[in-house]
Formats: sequence, structure tokens, C-alpha cells
Amino acid sequence: MADREQQLQQALLEAELDTLAIRAGQSRSAEGEHCESIVTTSSYVFESAAHAAARFSGEEEGNVYSRYTNPTVRTFEQRIAAMEGGEAAVATASGMAAILSTCMALLKSGDHILSSRSIFGTTTALFTRYLAKFGVEVTFVSPLDIKAWRAAIQPNTRLLFTETPSNPLAEVADIAALAALAKQNNSLLAVDNCFCTPALQKPLELGADLIIHSATKYLDGQGRCMGGVVVGDKAVISEIVGFLRSCGPTMSPFNAWIFLKGLETLRLRMDAHSANALALAQWLEQQSGIEKVYYAGLPSHPQHALAAKQQRAFGGVLSFQVSGQRAEAWRFIDATAICSLTANLGDVKTTIVHPATTTHGRLTDEQRAEAGISENLIRVAVGLEDIKDLKADMARGLAAL
Repeated sequence: MADREQQLQQALLEAELDTLAIRAGQSRSAEGEHCESIVTTSSYVFESAAHAAARFSGEEEGNVYSRYTNPTVRTFEQRIAAMEGGEAAVATASGMAAILSTCMALLKSGDHILSSRSIFGTTTALFTRYLAKFGVEVTFVSPLDIKAWRAAIQPNTRLLFTETPSNPLAEVADIAALAALAKQNNSLLAVDNCFCTPALQKPLELGADLIIHSATKYLDGQGRCMGGVVVGDKAVISEIVGFLRSCGPTMSPFNAWIFLKGLETLRLRMDAHSANALALAQWLEQQSGIEKVYYAGLPSHPQHALAAKQQRAFGGVLSFQVSGQRAEAWRFIDATAICSLTANLGDVKTTIVHPATTTHGRLTDEQRAEAGISENLIRVAVGLEDIKDLKADMARGLAAL
């Protein structure tokens, strides 16, 4: 069995993404289980006092306490790291915990974050309401204007942060250009790769230092569990592991196992999400009552060429503006029947939401205006239902206008 395991690990060094999504990271026990096991234990026993001391000090690698070392969680970490092309990964309790852990581990009072203004509303709140309390400064710029990024960078800038494509307007940042700017300033570039996943986009290959995921979304794929993960080089990830060890925003073994099952079908799902979303975006763009559709797969999208260059496909999230204001957007949403009215995304079930009063509702009016979150904007995370039925559901919404 040991020889065959060594052969597998050697083969995986040259394996493609779909194979890594199914095989990477698993370490079978003496039981020889085929499926990854769920190791539900809070602690581990040691052979001797000296053995325990070596584990706790880090002199010997291995399990210490499930707050930061668990075999099932480690399998997930190793698998997503392999898929993203990173040296290491650390899993967290949620996507927001991944962002928080990154910032708390790598930043200190007086440091500066330079961030895209087109990010998840809760990420904005984390930066402005909470990190600011501890003396971390933040500046927001357009994700599209590299000159604005260059002008806003400061001597104390330690982290550049962006989502691409952005939530919910599908703005596409030039990862390679931002990575070059970060390196010139001795800063790190973190890319939220939640909307694309490694099935569609590889930010590390474009020069990014860190990749952040809400595993709750497409890595799971069926809306079951909360989780997050950060991928990067070993030295940086070890700093974040240290934060988890002391502060505890930890992923549970059961959730890690769910995410492992999700990764096995990731590319298949992302291709299907992308195909459905493109078809729906093309259809919506032709309908009266729709003012504008935001989807990078459309030739009308301003960053279509850039998206085509750095993404393999365009993902499952689109948004659009209806004719009118909040009342009309709400009527449209309430008239749909198949779409689930929920703020989550990345599910096989299509979801629909009004960003201005949900995902970005805690922002000020000024912040929403700067981020382009209008009152007539609707976001749809396109699932895997039949496209005819999704078009019919959007037609119900249009009829309510």
C-alpha cells in the first residue's frame, strides 16, 4: 500500500486540475478507506511527553489540536492549494474569517490597505468599521484604473485587495498589473477568487500573492456549509495559521469533508454555471424593461477582452438594472417563482437578490453610489436549472414591471 501511495503522489505532481480536484491531499489510514474520512476529534494523543513537546513546539509536524490541525481539514487545504497552484492553504470558518485572519496575521497598526471599491459589502465594513479601530488605514479605488491604484499607494501600504470579477457588477481587474504594482511597493496582492474558482481563473499564475475564497459558494456548490480558505506560499500561510492557533476561526472537519466532495465536481459545475449565465445574460440584454446587463461574457461589457484573457469562462453571476427604482426591482424579484430569494450564491439553485438593501445594505449611500450599487440593480447567481425555465422566470419578473 505504501508503494502505491508513493506512486500516486508522484503522479499527482504532473496531474491536471480535474484529477487534483478528486485525488490531491488524501492520506489513507490503515483502514484503507477509498473516500476521505471525517476525523471528528478535538485533540490527539502522543506516544510520550517528549513526543507531545515536539508536536507543540513545531519541532515535529503533525496533529496537535483540531483548532488548527485536523486531517480532514488538511486534506481540503492541500487539495485547494494544489488546484490553485499554491504552496499551502489554511481553511477558516467562513469567507469573512479568511479575510479577517489574513489581515490580522499580516497587518499591524499604522499599515495601509489599498482596496478595490467594488467588493462585497461586508468586506468593506470589515475594513472601515473594524480594522480601522486598530489603526489599519484603507483607501478604496476603482478596480479598473491602474493609475488610481498607483497614485493611491503609500509607503505603509502592505496589502492590495481586489475581487475579480466583482460583486455584483462583474468588473474585471487586471491581476497581472496589480501584482506588478504590489511587488514594486513590497506589498502583497490578495485576490478574492470566489466568483471564478481555480476552474476558471488562476490568480497566482498571474502574479498574485494570496487567493481568498468563501468556500461557502462554488467550492461547496450546493449551499450546505460555511467555510473559507486562503492560498499562498508557505511562509505567509504559516503566519495565518498562527492566528488561527491563537484566535480560533476554524473550519470544522465535517464542513471540510463537504467541500472536498464539492471540489470533485467543480469544473463540471463551473462550466455549466457559465453556459447558463451567458445564455441568460444574452437573453436579458434583448428584453425591454432591462436598462443594462452586467456580465463579463457579453461583448458589450467594457472588460470583456481582459476577462477572456485571464479567465477560462465567465462564471455564473450576473446583474442587471430594470427600468425604475427600488419599487420596480422589488416587484421584479417578488414575481419570480423558481429563483430562490436569498443572498447566497454558488448554489446549483439560482438565487436572486436586491444588493442595495441586502449584501450592500450596510454601506452608506455614498459608498453604494461609488460602488455602482443602484436602487434598480438586481443580482442573479445562475444555477443549473434548465435555461428555458430560468428565462421563463425572468419573464415573470419583467411582466411585473
